[in-house]
Amino acid sequence: MKEVLKKVIKKIPALIWVALAAVLLFLNSGLRTAWAAETPAEWVGITSCVISGDNVVITGRNTGSISGSDSQFYLFELQPYEDSIGARKDYIAAAPKAGEVSFTIPLNRGTTDSRLYSKFMVAVWNGETYVPVSQQAYITNPEAVAENQNPYKDPLTKKGLLIEPELMDDAFSLGVKHVIINLPFQFILGEGIDYEYEGKTYHFNQELFDRYDTIVRNMSAKDLTITAVILNSWNDATPDLYYPGTVQTEGVNYYMFNASTEAGYDYIKAIASFLAEHYGAEGNGTISNWIIGNEINNQAWNYIGPMDVDQYVKEYERAFRVFYTAIKSTNANARIYFSTDYNWNNEADGSTKYNAMDVISKFNANVAAGGQMDWGLAYHPYSVPLTEPEFWDDFSTGLVTWSADSPIVNIANLSVLTDYFQQPQMLTASGEVRHIILSEQGFTSTSATRGECEELQAAAIAYAYYIVDSNPYIDAFIMSRQVDAPSEAQLSASFGLYECDMTRTDRHVPTHRKMSYEVYRYIDRASKTLEVSEFAKSILGIENWYDVIPNFRWEGLERRAQN
Repeated sequence: MKEVLKKVIKKIPALIWVALAAVLLFLNSGLRTAWAAETPAEWVGITSCVISGDNVVITGRNTGSISGSDSQFYLFELQPYEDSIGARKDYIAAAPKAGEVSFTIPLNRGTTDSRLYSKFMVAVWNGETYVPVSQQAYITNPEAVAENQNPYKDPLTKKGLLIEPELMDDAFSLGVKHVIINLPFQFILGEGIDYEYEGKTYHFNQELFDRYDTIVRNMSAKDLTITAVILNSWNDATPDLYYPGTVQTEGVNYYMFNASTEAGYDYIKAIASFLAEHYGAEGNGTISNWIIGNEINNQAWNYIGPMDVDQYVKEYERAFRVFYTAIKSTNANARIYFSTDYNWNNEADGSTKYNAMDVISKFNANVAAGGQMDWGLAYHPYSVPLTEPEFWDDFSTGLVTWSADSPIVNIANLSVLTDYFQQPQMLTASGEVRHIILSEQGFTSTSATRGECEELQAAAIAYAYYIVDSNPYIDAFIMSRQVDAPSEAQLSASFGLYECDMTRTDRHVPTHRKMSYEVYRYIDRASKTLEVSEFAKSILGIENWYDVIPNFRWEGLERRAQN
């Protein structure tokens, strides 16, 4: 027994050391686990992400402290359809942790490894994974690589029109300077034109482009500013152009472009680049303005499926950036817009309909966070309701007010829109008010309650044009349309300057020229404008245009005529 006790006593120091080592190992493991789970103290606000020569230069400022034992910041590249780095470890550059951070990486433009459309994020290593410590930032100057650096050509006046290709000479005699065309995205792919982009070959519909080339060339030859609306109708043959899970839906006219998958992203960047290249050269004519989708605050015109406004705007902005980058990297001074209807704070259901003001403000905030773009707004300020031409009495509906949160903003209270865009947070990166065009509005000559009202339509056009022409923040007033559309006219939406043959539902065939034709023809000509609009004063109950229109463009002319 004594011998056993002696052996135990001799082993006590060794047991103590073993136990102590186990305790230390446990504590060390706990400390490592605690450090690994620790939230990094760094935050790198990316302040610039620009093309410089053949490289992309990303700079940022660390507003946090330095944490952890690793001394490096790591730069990750994400594609537009990616939202996080997840468990990835394939960083593309590293820089020492410091207050100021800078990375320079190859642009690789024109290759399968091009970074022209990429977004970038800074991360730190916590011992087990890379943790993002910055926002995601896109390149903000894609125009730096554009071969076409021709300056934007400002038209002589704001007067525009949706014209019929067969009546182009008539449009020229009207003196319009802006025209608008629709490009059907779903029919663009086809046979006849092969186009290589970033290592892949795409095939375009030669027959379709032959027709459009003739139209665009003729318009360009007359020095018109052309605005193209890119639309995505349904086509079973092009499923990648639609957001995953989207199906053809009754009551839907167009669908949101899909940049949330690799296949969709590849298609839209290639198509957008082709269009900008094809219509940026003199041979095919020039398209200066591009509108991506139609009235995006209402999913009847930009369907993706029910979702809240934040997610909806995120998905739209994702696609818009691809278009923007493709177009600007081809034609440096082209202008790119998105479109909303006049429901400023009206009819939103939070699922498929949204307030135009919410969409605009959220889009702008997303752009500011992810990298500025010189985006513009294409607005549709119809009267309320569309079936009555007198917009000046729309205040009586209670839907049109002078408040910043007016339910509807249209021609009657147009300054609410332009005042909103003059706010500091809404300005471009260079501090300018963004470009706004009125790309679709019309006034009916057939009242839903009173029947024919050509004189009221003509008065509405004169008054509306004067309001827009006197507002320095509106670039264009594009009327819908040259000829009544039978489908619209039967609903008391006779917006044309001509009546149409109601039996020809396949085409817009002009018959009678309305009173509004002569008014619109001369409304922007100093020698005739006051003469052709004089009749409208008695309808409006006014003596002078300058009494009701701030900064009336023709005020001096009107005052001289009175003396």
